[in-house]
Amino acid sequence: MELTRKAQLFATQAHERAGQTRKFTGEPYIVHPASVVQILMSVAPSAEMIAAAWLHDVVEDTDISPQVIEAEFGPLVAQYVEMLTDVRTRRTGGERIARKNANLLHSARACPEAQTIKLCDLIDNAALVVERDPLFARKYLLEMKRLLSVLTAGHPQLYQQASALCESGLAALRKQPEAARWLEERWARYEADLSLSSVTVGSASE
Repeated sequence: MELTRKAQLFATQAHERAGQTRKFTGEPYIVHPASVVQILMSVAPSAEMIAAAWLHDVVEDTDISPQVIEAEFGPLVAQYVEMLTDVRTRRTGGERIARKNANLLHSARACPEAQTIKLCDLIDNAALVVERDPLFARKYLLEMKRLLSVLTAGHPQLYQQASALCESGLAALRKQPEAARWLEERWARYEADLSLSSVTVGSASE
């Protein structure tokens, strides 16, 4: 079976078994990876990148292990998926700011291909969050802006698209005085935990 088709079916089945649905819409979760793949297709990705886009949430959200991904799809796809998998989640515990900063460091070390897929993930999620949950959009867009500071190795076209989406959303929020104050204070808290100036993009060490 073709690699990308195999990844699509594998991800669909894994998310279905986990009982996962798309936040806000209740649709089958695979709608999100499908959208990520659709965005990714605009930059002529490799088959391995497409497969990883289908699989990017499988290890994080289901009972599938990284070892199974490598056995089924090979080391390159497994490497991309590992780079796209959060190292700190709500399940592992910890305060949100610390978790998001740990995941930011993980993304900073990702290769250009994985960063490109991550940009597609951000674009799809941000569009839905801004539309459906303006309050949560504050957190999401602030964290997205911080992530964009380390995703500079991703495809320039997608980086520009993600940046424009993020900045337009933040600009709308800043028109609300209370939201503007919240964003400024929250940014300071993230910076106190991890200053972006200390993050080395592409480094294997923190």
